[in-house]
Amino acid sequence: MLHNVRIVLIGTTHPGNIGASARAMKNMGLQQLWLVRPKLFPHAEATARASGADDLLAAARVCDDLDQALAGCRLVVGASARLRSLRWPQLDPRQCGHRLIPEAAQGEVALLFGRESSGLSNAELDRCHYLVHIPANPDYSSLNLAQAVQVLCYELRMASLEQAGPAAGGEPREVADAAAMEGLFGHLQQTMEQLGFANPEQSTTLQRRLRRLFLRARPDQDEVNILRGLLSAAGKRGGGA
Repeated sequence: MLHNVRIVLIGTTHPGNIGASARAMKNMGLQQLWLVRPKLFPHAEATARASGADDLLAAARVCDDLDQALAGCRLVVGASARLRSLRWPQLDPRQCGHRLIPEAAQGEVALLFGRESSGLSNAELDRCHYLVHIPANPDYSSLNLAQAVQVLCYELRMASLEQAGPAAGGEPREVADAAAMEGLFGHLQQTMEQLGFANPEQSTTLQRRLRRLFLRARPDQDEVNILRGLLSAAGKRGGGA
């Protein structure tokens, strides 16, 4: 199950943090390291800080955008050091492990980490089904990137040791992957604009709420196809067809 978990580092500035994150991952038995637009990689400092996890660095996938890093993922969780004005469903590290590992028994999942200075952008948070927040000391809550990776990878490992098989409750359920959901969201926004329901310049909060609704529902591919068929029909009517 751990082999299906992607650790995705976005816009990492310091190559040493990439190496230290790889070390943390290997300590806990995770293998998939994905890097989105790292500032410096490969780099000697990353190799030095990896301390024997060179194989993870060698196999790391470097992506031009988040779409590539999330391709095929059925569940996405973003690590956030601060609460946002529009609340996403939130997990603590232990809950994160118990949520991701049963999903990883059924397919690829991703855990996102943002930039050292600013974390995940709102657009990147929009891609997440859940946020995970590490409840550190409120008087000194700043964690190094690799430390945050270590904490969450530990919880993933503990959850994997407890999990004997696929999630309880029947047969595994196939859900639409990240690319299919992005296609739905783009289609939804386009149709809303065609119908005059949303102003493109003022609908950011509305779009974010709709994302949360559909990500919470977790439709399968057939359900996404049905929704997009409805949107296509609505768009034709709105366009006077």
